[in-house]
Amino acid sequence: MTDAPILIRSVEVLSDDWAILKKFIFDYRRRDGSLERQVRQTYDRGHGAVILPYDPERGTVLLVRQFRLPAYVTGHLEPLIEACAGLLDKDDPETCIRREAQEELGYRLRDLQPVFHVFMSPGSVTERLMFFLARYSPIDRIGQGGGDRHEGEDIEVLEIALEDALGMIDQGQIVDGKTIMLLQHLKLKGVIQDRERSGRPS
Repeated sequence: MTDAPILIRSVEVLSDDWAILKKFIFDYRRRDGSLERQVRQTYDRGHGAVILPYDPERGTVLLVRQFRLPAYVTGHLEPLIEACAGLLDKDDPETCIRREAQEELGYRLRDLQPVFHVFMSPGSVTERLMFFLARYSPIDRIGQGGGDRHEGEDIEVLEIALEDALGMIDQGQIVDGKTIMLLQHLKLKGVIQDRERSGRPS
């Protein structure tokens, strides 16, 4: 409800390490007009950007596979298959994701296509994520990728046929939300047609 007045009573920083965890106590005016005291926490790690490079000629997309501790401790023991992403830090989304694509994928991407600007977990996380698509081809590869070792990254680059990646969603092999959104959006756009397996890259 956009016109509901919120009166913040107190803000307490619970943790200020890799990200900032705050506790808010506030009064919220409900739709019936009554006031309600609420307590919530927000996790602020900054904003980010994510990209799905696609090759319409060969029907492929570029993804990464990496270890994610939060997924691991909740029972997902395998590394996650994801779209390339990163935190903005002090950059704009386009500058950020071009840098991440070079570091993680080893590709220099050209024309970026903005898709969404989305809150991914607004119940507690303040991050807003900018989504991009970008065409690529083998000639755009400038390195091996793999991420920044000094930041603890150990990233495997995957080139997968779009249809195979969509099948991996159905099979529970791709469980990352931002990646599912981009793969399904690319399919809906129709820029990559379904191909016979014999024409797909090995």
